[in-house]
Amino acid sequence: MVLGVGGGIAAYKVCELLRRLTESGHGVQVVPTDAALRFVGEPTWAALSGRPVETGVWDRVHEVPHVRIGQNADLVFVAPATADIMAKAAAGIADDLLTNTLLTARCPVVFAPAMHTEMWEHPATRANVETLRSRGAVVLEPAVGRLTGADTGRGRLPDPSELFEAARLVLRRGAVAPDLAGRRVVISAGGTREAIDPVRFIGNHSSGRQGYALARTAAARGADVTLVAANVDLPDPAGARVVRVSSAVELSEAMAAERAGADAVVMTAAVADFRPVTSAASKIKKSGAAPAPIELVENPDILAGLVVDREREGLEQTIVGFAAETDDVIANGRAKLARKGCDLLVVNQVGGGRAFGTEDNQATVLASDGAVVDIPTGPKEALADRVWDLVVERLPRGAR
Repeated sequence: MVLGVGGGIAAYKVCELLRRLTESGHGVQVVPTDAALRFVGEPTWAALSGRPVETGVWDRVHEVPHVRIGQNADLVFVAPATADIMAKAAAGIADDLLTNTLLTARCPVVFAPAMHTEMWEHPATRANVETLRSRGAVVLEPAVGRLTGADTGRGRLPDPSELFEAARLVLRRGAVAPDLAGRRVVISAGGTREAIDPVRFIGNHSSGRQGYALARTAAARGADVTLVAANVDLPDPAGARVVRVSSAVELSEAMAAERAGADAVVMTAAVADFRPVTSAASKIKKSGAAPAPIELVENPDILAGLVVDREREGLEQTIVGFAAETDDVIANGRAKLARKGCDLLVVNQVGGGRAFGTEDNQATVLASDGAVVDIPTGPKEALADRVWDLVVERLPRGAR
């Protein structure tokens, strides 16, 4: 693969991405811009990649590097992708080795933008991003956080570990076009917590790993991804906008706000069915007597509510639910599918070390049209990709 490095302060983070790529067995050709070499020198890139760094169109002219590098690549991954690089790529300008490589590449191309918020939000940058996406490139959404100097906002380069996952997922799909390009998807993940007092809560064992896998794979397939995360201790997936919530009521409000304009909504989060009627203002202490019973009230049925809202508004929106069951898995799944009214219900058996907190998962997907798809045990990303396959089949033709 080709790792194109743009001239931004975030170039130092790309050293960790390069290390992860080479240690996982990928052959990586680093192509930094002249500006990138002001931040990280050529010896660093050469030492980490184990091969000479390509820097100019006039080096080894007999090998025609400005054409050869792009032609031979399985993936071109640009990080940090500056506003300048994306503007040149969108306009077809080829004034250095990296932009020449982008023009000659016929493999998947991924841009991982990093810049100040004002630059990312500028209409020119937004237009360039849309142009690149319309041509089949994957342009990841930048993260929110500390930028250069004292500034904070959207424009931060995602964590190198998540950039590595994005590269790995795109490589796994090969030359397949990003079939979620132009689509907006909203995913919930994690488990809600319902406060008993400031210390204790009613919750569940959901780690959020399956929802995060769905977010990663959707971003790798070109989607505009919003992830509503409930109490998840995982790095933000590269390319996803993350909204953090805690309780079921907060999750319900966030999903109601984010679902507008979405082509697909996937409810992976494990939502507590009940919450305490009241939450104590201070920690409940032992008194020697039997504790007072905790009165519970039902939480909103978020998945069913999403379906009702879709039908009321006449939206063309694919809705996917998840059902964690301990017994009578398929029978309980069919009953839940009929009760909720969603298009797909992903049913998996939990408990006994299965599903929650693990790297692997298996499921049966029940469809409202009667289809049944079994997904064997495998990495959660593999299950996520299969779910997106089923979603893509049900989306209206043509990206908006």
